[in-house]
Amino acid sequence: MDRKEALIRNLIEEGYLKSPEVIEAMRKVPREVFVLPFHRKHAYSDTPLPIDGGQTISAPHMVAMMSELLGLKKGHKVLDIGSGSGYHAAVMAEIVGHEGKVYGIERVPELVESSREVLERLGYKNVEIIHGDGSIGLPEHAPYDRISVTCASPDVPAPLFEQLKEGGKMVIPVGSGEQRLLLVEKRDGRMVQSFHGYCVFVPMIGEYGFRR
Repeated sequence: MDRKEALIRNLIEEGYLKSPEVIEAMRKVPREVFVLPFHRKHAYSDTPLPIDGGQTISAPHMVAMMSELLGLKKGHKVLDIGSGSGYHAAVMAEIVGHEGKVYGIERVPELVESSREVLERLGYKNVEIIHGDGSIGLPEHAPYDRISVTCASPDVPAPLFEQLKEGGKMVIPVGSGEQRLLLVEKRDGRMVQSFHGYCVFVPMIGEYGFRR
């Protein structure tokens, strides 16, 4: 059994991976091309790894958990805040398919450039990476069926909730120090939150995030 398959089996056994769609997406996406060359030997260890700009690529179990919580479907339009090297965007793009679209926002220019190059090389035509402040979202393409946030915010940024479609879902880490992973749903225009454990993410820097 290769390392990727061993990781996936462990994530299934530990309850992080459940749906066939997420399992298949994580099988298809080569995590090793989204990490720095020095760390490729650890690509299928269940751990976060450093990437350019002082950022990190999330641990596979966190990518699996967030993808499962979002309940992604074919044709969904997704906003990915803090897209980093593009790995989670690629996983979500596999799930939403050619009928769907993933818009990633990343504030570190070198990550925008490198993630675009890798995603293009892998043939992902349903992902667009944009340089900008993720805390204000991307209103020109709103509303979104799903929003994935991979940087910790002081609270749920108002612009992101506004850009979420009625009935939509957002997964976001909230807090400084001890961060809480929240599932946010929009029901009748109201925000409904549920708690899904503690986590550690880099801070969201921006107008509605943490200030430098």
